[in-house]
Amino acid sequence: MILPESNKPPKMPVDYSGTWDVVSNVNSEAYMVALGIDFATRKIASMLKPQKVIKQDGDCFIIRTFTTFRNYESSFKIGEEVKEVTKGLDNRTVQSVVNWKNDKLVCVQKGEKKNRGWTHWIQEDELHLELTCEDQVCKQIYKRTL
Repeated sequence: MILPESNKPPKMPVDYSGTWDVVSNVNSEAYMVALGIDFATRKIASMLKPQKVIKQDGDCFIIRTFTTFRNYESSFKIGEEVKEVTKGLDNRTVQSVVNWKNDKLVCVQKGEKKNRGWTHWIQEDELHLELTCEDQVCKQIYKRTL
């Protein structure tokens, strides 16, 4: 029996939960320049190997990013705009909203910098992250470790 569209259960989103270690980081220097991050901090950041720990409960997320230099935490609910201070990054206040676009998490950050935000998606066993600021895009790939 085929159910009409209105009677089909909603599709569950991708489960992002887990611990992810970076394996690739492309164009991070230019991205950090676009954010206005100082030279010394950029040099330190370029040597780091971030780990992300993601906890997902339906449409509620906590994303923790750990490095030996600084840690960063972001928590959000899909579709709800939040005031976020990008402490540990460029220390700016932005209005962030994350939405599903198919199986991708897409964040738009409104503030001092134009075209700012990020997109997360899972492809096979990899977590992909594209960070944008102005005309720069940093592309990172993570592998699940737990």
